[in-house]
Amino acid sequence: MFENLENINPYYLIPIIFAVVIIIAYIIFRKRAIDKGPIADEELYAVIKNAGYIYDDKNDVFYSDLYAWQRDMGYCRLYDEAAAHFSIIMDCEPIYFEYAGKRWMIEFWKGQYGMTTGCEIGVYYTDRPDLNIPGIFDGTFYDCVSDQDLLYMEFSLFKDGKMLFTRRDRHWWLTGFKLGEFAEPSQLTMNLRIRLNDREMTKAFVEGLQRAGYQRYKQFKVEGSIVTIKYDKPYTRQPYSRSSVTDWFAQRRNKVLCNRYRKITRDYDNFPDKIRVIQRKAPGLFNIILNFGKNKYLYDKFEIIKNHLKAGR
Repeated sequence: MFENLENINPYYLIPIIFAVVIIIAYIIFRKRAIDKGPIADEELYAVIKNAGYIYDDKNDVFYSDLYAWQRDMGYCRLYDEAAAHFSIIMDCEPIYFEYAGKRWMIEFWKGQYGMTTGCEIGVYYTDRPDLNIPGIFDGTFYDCVSDQDLLYMEFSLFKDGKMLFTRRDRHWWLTGFKLGEFAEPSQLTMNLRIRLNDREMTKAFVEGLQRAGYQRYKQFKVEGSIVTIKYDKPYTRQPYSRSSVTDWFAQRRNKVLCNRYRKITRDYDNFPDKIRVIQRKAPGLFNIILNFGKNKYLYDKFEIIKNHLKAGR
């Protein structure tokens, strides 16, 4: 029966090999989940904390910890360029300005972060020259602002006009993510408010907004040191890594995973119970959930960048 194997087109074997790999991966994930046993509440919240987030059980939203490990990573454009490769399809809006002897950037994000719909406001600055790391990165690297430079910020995130959640805090990285919710970035509108330090900072930030393409009274308004912005579409150039084709493929995967999560957990209203039923019935999905948000893979070039920062280049 094997005498004609040499005549088989090897391309016909690809679907078979792929199916075998999927089955083996499923068995491994399921065995790990079963061997480990149901995850306890304390362990679950510890995993979330280690990921840099906190879970708000009242509003069913994840948000970033003030002292999350991501704070040590700073920011550069490379991170936004890498996001799409990790199924993070988001609109990015960096606003640049100068204030108090430093170059500042306040960026807004909204979109689909894998299995969560969410948004962010990040506050960064630098007094260093730009980096030039051949083959890696050429541009500005920003530090996350220190505790004395935290800003009071708030936002409400809407999907097709319906509010998903709201968040407010004095922070460097105000975020919110809703697990199992799916949206295209274009469906999301972020109404946000930022309280700047003084008149000089407010003026510089407003000028940055206008350079980006925002019009006063149409997309934003100013009341003293508080700037209110409607962010429904980005005006600045989006990452080169995003295209209609790559977005479509990533979003189809994200939507399938979100639908699967919602279907499996529909009979549960407690977050730990939802995660435990996912662990039991869909261990592969369980592992994806525990790596949600902006995880360490997104920052894989940071060590190279850090070495150049230390060298003063």
